Amino acid sequence: MATLHSPHTLSQKPFIGLMSGTSMDGVDGVLARFDESTVSVLASTHLAMPDALRAECLALNHPGQNELHRAAVAGIALSRLYAETVGLLLTKAACAATEVAAIGCHGQTVRHQPSLGYTLQLVNGALLAELTGITSVVDFRSRDIAAGGQGAPLVPAFHQAVLGSSSAHRTIVNIGGFSNLSALRPGQAALGFDCGPGNALMDAWIQEHQGLRYDRDGAWAQSGALNEILLNCLLAHPFFTLSPPRSTGRDMFHLPWLKEVLSFSGCAAIPARDVQRTLLEFTARAIADGIQHFTPSSAEVFVCGGGAYNAALMNRLQALLAPRLVNLTGAIGMQEDLVEALAFAWLAQRTIQGEAGNLSSVTGAQGPRILGAVYPA
Repeated sequence: MATLHSPHTLSQKPFIGLMSGTSMDGVDGVLARFDESTVSVLASTHLAMPDALRAECLALNHPGQNELHRAAVAGIALSRLYAETVGLLLTKAACAATEVAAIGCHGQTVRHQPSLGYTLQLVNGALLAELTGITSVVDFRSRDIAAGGQGAPLVPAFHQAVLGSSSAHRTIVNIGGFSNLSALRPGQAALGFDCGPGNALMDAWIQEHQGLRYDRDGAWAQSGALNEILLNCLLAHPFFTLSPPRSTGRDMFHLPWLKEVLSFSGCAAIPARDVQRTLLEFTARAIADGIQHFTPSSAEVFVCGGGAYNAALMNRLQALLAPRLVNLTGAIGMQEDLVEALAFAWLAQRTIQGEAGNLSSVTGAQGPRILGAVYPA
């Protein structure tokens, strides 16, 4: 019978976090040790997702033929990619698999329907444990949903533990395929929720019109003009009328939806670059509005995720949130592209130690729950 590590043993052993987010650009991996509120990164790496696998994961966000078989096969391919990422981390850190307490693997989200009682992240936890020889924790979101929560976002608990301030109301904004924020208020429970699309629509639009995976620094968006009619139609989505707890994903915001809005708004014929500029503004406005409406006393804003490297997007956030200073999480000691992977390493530690990983103030769950399914080494 598998046994849990003692807290003393865990303090000596590092954890691995693996994250492939809704941008589906690849896998971020990190090997880290956690000691109370201190995080020590021992190694990190990134593996790009193969084009065919990315295309299949994107396709599985929508109904299609033979979905169950295709999802299982994609989960196996993803798990092999995750295992390859683990191997790179161990080599970089000169660390043996037996020295690692556990892997926390988020898996690849292809459906998120908390109102129907489920969320689906593709990963084969048994295979991951078999390939790596390391206890693997997966399926973090389902238990929170079973307890009446949104299952997302889960990272605010980690943000609160390691990035909070004892004196300042601080907001951490993650911009991946979708954006979410954590409002860290001294002496109060953290608030967190999904803001709306992050990079997902911008990536999909430039992929269709330029054949590129993403708009580097928002350069293409900057070449276009903001279309206020389109922007207002995008912001009219009912999601933005919801109060937290709330979460979203590709089930709600996707390229076919964007094309419907373009047609409905009478903007179908505007230049593609103008659409890109408006999508960038849409992302920035969704984040800024979320902060101003639900956490207006926030004095500091720190951004992580791939969107942190989009200069045009960061400039718009700064303009919309002034006089607050918008900075990167690197300014408070955590590299922007490692935050989510670190969060799932930390969540794995919580699971293995038998401690709750969710915040009911964020997800709306009935209470704290131990998250994840554990596959022993």
